[in-house]
Amino acid sequence: MNNLEALDYGIKLLKKNKITSYNIDSELLLANIQNLSRESLLINLDRIIKKKKYYDYKKLLQRRIKKEPIAYILKKKEFWNSKFSVNKNVLIPRPETEIIVEEILNIIETKSSKNILDVGTGSGCILLSIIKERPNCKGTALDISKNALNIAKTNAKMHHLENKIKFENIDIDKFMHCKYDLIVSNPPYINKIEFKRLEDNVKQFEPKIALVAGVDGLKIIKNLIIKSKKLLKNNGKLIFEIGEKQENKVKNFLMKNNFYINKICKDFRSCPRVIVSTKLF
Repeated sequence: MNNLEALDYGIKLLKKNKITSYNIDSELLLANIQNLSRESLLINLDRIIKKKKYYDYKKLLQRRIKKEPIAYILKKKEFWNSKFSVNKNVLIPRPETEIIVEEILNIIETKSSKNILDVGTGSGCILLSIIKERPNCKGTALDISKNALNIAKTNAKMHHLENKIKFENIDIDKFMHCKYDLIVSNPPYINKIEFKRLEDNVKQFEPKIALVAGVDGLKIIKNLIIKSKKLLKNNGKLIFEIGEKQENKVKNFLMKNNFYINKICKDFRSCPRVIVSTKLF
């Protein structure tokens, strides 16, 4: 059997099982099992595939049929033009979260040295992406999940940034360290009802602790704002992601806690997604 025949098998199988991205998923899985890039696979469709590799490919297809996200199967995901290791202990990095990185890079000048706190770091993709482009900066990555923090450490080593970041397995409530120039976060902001409506690939596989935040979805965000008052320097920036229909409530809570709203950034669906704010005093 050659690659073309194997691909044809995978495409038909995934399509039959209602996996909408059946073409690209089949290509990525087959390329991965042979340690090839997707491009290399597609220009070598007549190459014979070994029986063991074909068997392994079929096993990966079975995982995808069960709605397991392709990023977890491949154990990697691209974010801000870099690859990051991921597994079931961390959220899969998403394009809308890149807005946080973009906004911070607009705030921090190229040679500037800033101290950044990343709350709920997960894979570490936000903080690592920033420090890669602003090498004079340093950061602290917090996460209550030890397993998630291990993934972040792995990614820091992969990008040669382990000496620029401190990793703390602690809840922000118990964190009392120095003052920061910026605090960033992609916190849990989905309420319990919304969680039940999520697609199976998210609901069944991604860590619930990184998604759900109480009855209204605002529990963690409010705590982040209150704690950031103590951890930020005056005029320090708090930049974080929010859920749909949360904009007004979050803005009001920020203003009550002496934060100025600099900017509300919308995602590709024109939904308010990231808030940039400044601690006034």
